[in-house]
Amino acid sequence: MSEDSDNKDGQVVLEDKNGKKIKLITIIGEIEGHDNLPAASKTTKYEHLLPQLAAVENDDAIGGVLFLMNTVGGDVSAGLALSEMIASMHKPTVSLVIGDSHSIGVPLAVSTDYSFIVPTATMIVHPVRMNGNIIGARQTYDYFERIQKRIVSFIARKSDTKEKEVENMMMNTEMLTKDLGTILVGEDAVKAGLINEVGGISHAFNKIKELMNKEE
Repeated sequence: MSEDSDNKDGQVVLEDKNGKKIKLITIIGEIEGHDNLPAASKTTKYEHLLPQLAAVENDDAIGGVLFLMNTVGGDVSAGLALSEMIASMHKPTVSLVIGDSHSIGVPLAVSTDYSFIVPTATMIVHPVRMNGNIIGARQTYDYFERIQKRIVSFIARKSDTKEKEVENMMMNTEMLTKDLGTILVGEDAVKAGLINEVGGISHAFNKIKELMNKEE
């Protein structure tokens, strides 16, 4: 498998011996949304990633996409937009959680056709949070509830976990000392039904090639 030297967007296109191309996309750091994060922060900018995904979907030379994920979460609106974009692609997609996939990183990890997690990687499922001033009114609570429902329903739709199980993980009071939620390490994420399998880069490549061959 060789690397395509025509790569211009900071991502990598790999080509196997049969001439089939696999787009390798990283989702790392914090998902940056409608507000710019500090220059020293490692970010994945969704306004950069969305056009890349559209270009991949429209490129007949690319047979599948492999996502490498190590994110602490970030902007809910941006992360959910990316998740829906990935989920709607007709080309085979595989995700590999190699470090962390926290918060809005959970929908991103489960948005692909198949998902892997390395044994030491973690996923954190917790309720929606907001920074800054918040109006203490019923409407604010309803707004939070609607956002959370969108996230929960997406995770349940794209994984083997039911909505009630996701909500229970979000509201767990026994694991995080300063917050609600659940930490899942490696195999725990598979047992919870969020991720398909524990594995590494070789497993992810084998799966994306398998899915690409089925498409033919």
